[in-house]
Amino acid sequence: MPSILTAHSKPESTVPFQENKLILVWSITTLLVVMNTTMFNVALPFIIEDLSLNSSMASWLVSGYSIIFAISSLTFGRLSDFVPLSRLILYGLILFGLSSAIGFFSTHFIVLLGARILQAAGAGAVMGLSMIMAGRYIPLSRRGKAMAVIASAASLAFGLGPVLGGVITQYLGWNYLFVVTIIPVLSIPFFQKLLPPEEIKKGKFDLSGAILTGLSVTGLLLYLTTFSYWMFLATVVLFTIWWKYLSRTKEPFIPPILLKNSQFTKLLFIGCIAFFMNFSNLFLLPIILTTVFGKEPIEVGMMIFPGAIIAVVAGQFIGRLIDRFGNAPLILFGQFFFLCATLLFAWFSTVSPYFILFIYMFASVGFTALSSSVSNEITRILPLSQIGSGIGVLQLMQFFGAGLGVTISALLLTINEALPFEMLYRSIYLCFSFVIILAGIVFSFYRKRVRVSETN
Repeated sequence: MPSILTAHSKPESTVPFQENKLILVWSITTLLVVMNTTMFNVALPFIIEDLSLNSSMASWLVSGYSIIFAISSLTFGRLSDFVPLSRLILYGLILFGLSSAIGFFSTHFIVLLGARILQAAGAGAVMGLSMIMAGRYIPLSRRGKAMAVIASAASLAFGLGPVLGGVITQYLGWNYLFVVTIIPVLSIPFFQKLLPPEEIKKGKFDLSGAILTGLSVTGLLLYLTTFSYWMFLATVVLFTIWWKYLSRTKEPFIPPILLKNSQFTKLLFIGCIAFFMNFSNLFLLPIILTTVFGKEPIEVGMMIFPGAIIAVVAGQFIGRLIDRFGNAPLILFGQFFFLCATLLFAWFSTVSPYFILFIYMFASVGFTALSSSVSNEITRILPLSQIGSGIGVLQLMQFFGAGLGVTISALLLTINEALPFEMLYRSIYLCFSFVIILAGIVFSFYRKRVRVSETN
């Protein structure tokens, strides 16, 4: 199988307008693909009614999507070391489009679940390769801006998804959500034209390692969903076999050298916490707006949407700041904004829905700053040969953090359900504030190590 080394042209020689076009096309595609993640959350009650499902079965439309999406992002990221990006994005978008067509005509749960899983497998190409594209082809002097633009498109998608999903579901029906997700297929010819030609050589893809990685991560996420004792034991066994396999394989799916890189693992943790907090907010805020303030699905989306718009606008400035001052100030900025938003949610989330609208703007800007700066920092500290695998592992950990955030939020809601609303959500958000502080402590150790290496 071919293995990518470099582009024919050096990054600095990229034609500016072609570079900008590529970033624009990738951002629009990211918007549409990521929006698919949140649109279906609003539609679940209607799907349950139409297909006569129980809540447990319907939850697999979300959790199953998240599991496959995370694994697919890592797989496409690893494949980018062996297969040209233009070919991978072609395969991913075709799979995404075909599964969307299947989903539109689905009338049975198994068919619908299969369509969602195939969608997730295709969607992983867009998210898994976006940061790799920026790290490989955008010069370091402009890379921060490129990553911030793509990250802000994802932030907009998280906010726009519930709005569009609520409107389409209420007026057309949940099947029509799949019409929106067919649109990204139209970007294929643009990617084929704009992606630079690549210089390739022979290599090998570790399929066995990919399967073991997928099974291990799936087992862990299933355990966090079910808290089954047997699932915990199975996950421990799978991870033990997985680690021994990676250590003994010549060209493993995930190079152990990445996981032994302490600086890289610190950034993984910080990136994981960013998605943990963002998805916790996207899970909790609609519940607060519905149960405390009696808002309808469309109103819920409209309360979250302004925060997403602010993140898009802020993303332009965040990218320029990264390019000018580096990643460290923006990582601190993102953590500070997250901490401020979390403490404000703890005290004011049940006072008025307009407090939620205002405070979520802080959280959304913090998420854009943190996610884009962490991704950019990883492309800076890793050699070119490890960027594909490194970004793939980062995105796996990010969506693991997303799933963990939703799971922990639901668990805390269940444990404290007897409390009044005010105390219930205050206790949850105060717990989350300690999580952000922990991420800040980890980053302080990261910076200390950087300063020591710079001194030496």
